[in-house]
Amino acid sequence: MCSAGVQRQYTGTAGLIENSQVGVFLAYASSRGRALIDHRLYLPEPTWSRDSERHRKAGVPEDVVLTTKPHLALQMIEQALDAGVSTSWVTGDEAYGQDPGLRAGLEARGVGYVLAVSCATRVRINQGRTAIRADEAAFRLPASAWHRQSAGSGAKGPRYYDWAWVHIGTDEHRHLLIRRNPTTGELAFHLCWSPRIVPLSELVRVAGTRWCIEECFQAAKGQVGLDRYQVRNWTAWHRHVTLAMLALAFLAAAVDDARPTRDVRIRTARPQAETRST
Repeated sequence: MCSAGVQRQYTGTAGLIENSQVGVFLAYASSRGRALIDHRLYLPEPTWSRDSERHRKAGVPEDVVLTTKPHLALQMIEQALDAGVSTSWVTGDEAYGQDPGLRAGLEARGVGYVLAVSCATRVRINQGRTAIRADEAAFRLPASAWHRQSAGSGAKGPRYYDWAWVHIGTDEHRHLLIRRNPTTGELAFHLCWSPRIVPLSELVRVAGTRWCIEECFQAAKGQVGLDRYQVRNWTAWHRHVTLAMLALAFLAAAVDDARPTRDVRIRTARPQAETRST
C-alpha cells in the first residue's frame, strides 16, 4: 500500500469501490481536436491525511496539501488560463458541478460553465424568489418548453435529445439546463452560467463536449499507454502520465496538420477524474 494515492475508494471506471488510484485530468477540446493538458494525483481522505510515513515512502512532497477533486480541477483551470490558454467554457460531471467553490472560481475568471448536477439540486426560479428541486422544475415544464437538438456527433451519428432550460437567479446569465432521453425519458441536469447572454443551442453544444474526455482517455490508453505502468512513487507517476499526455497531444496536432481545412470554434475545457487499480 505504498503506491501514491492508493486507497479503497469509488471509481467511475469500475463503477464500484476498490483499491485504486484516482487522477484528475483537464482536457482541452475544439473543432481542431482534443487532448489532455494537465493532471493531478488525488490523495484521498482519511488514509493520506494522517500518515506522514506513508507520504515519505510514496515520495509525496512535503508541500502537497490534501484537497478535493473540484479544487484540483480549479487549480488546473486557473493555471491554464494564467499560461495563456484561451477557453470560453468549462464542462464537467456531477463531482464538479455540485461544488460551489469551483463554480464561483470560474465566474470570477469570467469563464462560462455547463456543469452536471444531481436531480436533487435546489435552484431558485421566479427571479430568485422560489427555491425548488431541479427535477420538480423539469416536471412543471409544458410540452412547448422542450426542443429536440443534437448534442454533437457520436459513434452512431448525431446524438439527439430533448432539451429545456429554466432561468434561475435574478438575471439572464444563469440557467438550469435539462436533457431528456427521447426513448427512455431519463433526465439529466446542468447548472449553467455565462458572462454574456447565449442561446439554448450554445449550452447544448457545450454540454455535448463532455464526451471528448472519454475519447481522450480511450486514445491515451489505447495509443500511448496512459494506464500501462507499474510505478508507485509520486514523481514516477507524474513522469509517466506527463509523457503519455505529451504523446497524445503530439498525435492530436499531427492529425490536425493533416487536415486540408481548419474550422476554429469556441474551445471548451473539461476536468475529469480517471482511475486505475493498483
